[in-house]
Amino acid sequence: MRPDDIELLTTTDSISFRGELLLVAATHPDLSRNSYRGGLHRVALDGSGAKPWTHGYHDFSPAISPDGNWIAFLRRQSADARPQLRVQRADGGDSRALTDLPLGVQTPVWSPDSTKIAFAARVGEQGRYEPGGKPDAESFRRITMMDYRLDDLGFVFDRRTRLFVTDLAGELTELTDGACDVSTPAWTPDSAHLVFSASAGWGARETKRENIYAVPVSGGSPVVVVETAGDVRFTTVGDGVVVYTGREFEGVYAVAVNTSIWVAPLNLAEPQSPRRLTDQETVDCEETIAPQLFGSSVLVSVLNRGASELRQVPLSASAMTLAETTLVAGARSKVKAFAVDGTRVVAAMMTPDSAGQVVFEDKVLADFSAPLRASGVCEIQELTGQSPDGYESHGWVVLPEGPGPHPVLLAVHGGPFAYHGWGFFDEAQVYASAGYLVVLPNPRGSAGYGQAHGQAVVHGLGTLDVDDVLSLLDAALALPQADASRVGVMGGSYGGFMTSWLAAHHGQRFRAAWSERAVNAWDSIVGTSDIGYAFTECYVGSDRETQIKTSPLTYADQIRIPFAVVHSEQDWRCPVEQAQRMFVALRKQGTEVEFLLFPGEGHELTRSGQPQHRKQRFDAVLEWWSRHLS
Repeated sequence: MRPDDIELLTTTDSISFRGELLLVAATHPDLSRNSYRGGLHRVALDGSGAKPWTHGYHDFSPAISPDGNWIAFLRRQSADARPQLRVQRADGGDSRALTDLPLGVQTPVWSPDSTKIAFAARVGEQGRYEPGGKPDAESFRRITMMDYRLDDLGFVFDRRTRLFVTDLAGELTELTDGACDVSTPAWTPDSAHLVFSASAGWGARETKRENIYAVPVSGGSPVVVVETAGDVRFTTVGDGVVVYTGREFEGVYAVAVNTSIWVAPLNLAEPQSPRRLTDQETVDCEETIAPQLFGSSVLVSVLNRGASELRQVPLSASAMTLAETTLVAGARSKVKAFAVDGTRVVAAMMTPDSAGQVVFEDKVLADFSAPLRASGVCEIQELTGQSPDGYESHGWVVLPEGPGPHPVLLAVHGGPFAYHGWGFFDEAQVYASAGYLVVLPNPRGSAGYGQAHGQAVVHGLGTLDVDDVLSLLDAALALPQADASRVGVMGGSYGGFMTSWLAAHHGQRFRAAWSERAVNAWDSIVGTSDIGYAFTECYVGSDRETQIKTSPLTYADQIRIPFAVVHSEQDWRCPVEQAQRMFVALRKQGTEVEFLLFPGEGHELTRSGQPQHRKQRFDAVLEWWSRHLS
């Protein structure tokens, strides 16, 4: 895979299934238009492939009505347009728009009687975020709470998500007041209420604690129906029950806590308490995928040693361990979305050599990555190492073509409660295709190996995680394809932190470093990051001396290898001051250092940034390593 080949990176992130109709949204970067494009495809159940169903600029989030007669979906009319809700007859014909909201709408959800569609949408304060408006001419913002902004979005306190419902004629009803953000809703079986999650204090204070609410579709005040033990990721409703994924924690914020499956009675008269279905230590549900009821059980995507697996959990379960759940799909792959129709289940997933497959009953119905494989996909191999305390480190290597020995890139993921995995990873493929052996470690602190593994570095960053990263690197360097004399280190976010840390404390092991969107100074990120006010205390602590001791910037004078500081200008997760401080420190002491600053991008540049910037970044990465590892 070459940098230009990101246009071939077609992903399948949303799917809908009813009767003989199976629709999947296929999206890809478009370099010429510098945006993302795609449409809905109908996938044949007999395995004969997929055909375009819609032909908009960018169509996604399909939802087939329960009666099978209508398709709802989102469409962006152009690169700069906000997504709007459209409907189309399932038997053909043109689609029509139901919304024209200035800030667009989010995922549509059909009522059980197929007469209405619910969705969430951001609504700006009067005089802000209006089409053709001039943000520089707006009045000042009065900020009173710390959760006032969000990376890759901007200010949020003045444009909270609200809940809407529309009929097929486009008659909109607004159901919440915008005091706090609301989640994607679920319908009660009688189509009379919407169930959703929102702040436990309904926006009265900064907290990640959430409750589950219900509101009549005809209008009225939301009421709490489930008082949760922490927060809520996604909610679904069955006959008399509410099922949701969420975390349990004390206080107002938590890190490195596994996401569990919960169930509670649905009682509109008084709040109920939930019951946990899965074991907190071994089961960690994927945060971005909603659970779905499946008879007397629930299907949910669960992390497992680099895989995101679709697993079945009975509603009668209590603290069921990962080993006790039933694997439905996703072994050695990453489930991106799934859909249920009766007893049938279809999944959209990634594999090591495909960014977008559709799988039904262990049969691949469609694969959108054939052009990507034709351009060249490198082999990925599982790898283990052993840390000094005897702990097994785990990860992967991506091998270039040819016997080698090849220069080596150690690439550390972000998070730290995230993971490298079995899904297609465009970055590793680009580097391996250019001739580098890529090492992908999941050190302690990563997700998918049990909660104790994830929490091992809470108030201990730069300790056990360093041991695990280096032990997997040692295992990779023992391979005959690896050139141990030419090793570089790179990573973003937490991976940027680790790159800076390793360059300072183990610089003799590396020829050069590429530190991207890094946390370099905990003392300042407390107040500049969108989540720093809580995240820093959870991972490092509130003591300023400890924060400074855990900051790579403190040890900048020990960094002597060539060092690339790479950042996005509008990153609010790890703000640009983190890069500026490191660059100035290294420049003043005479270290060979470069500062690459991408305009108009946030923290997610490498995953969802402008396609041209993603390609330019790839080109810059390869040029850097060609200079220092040739």
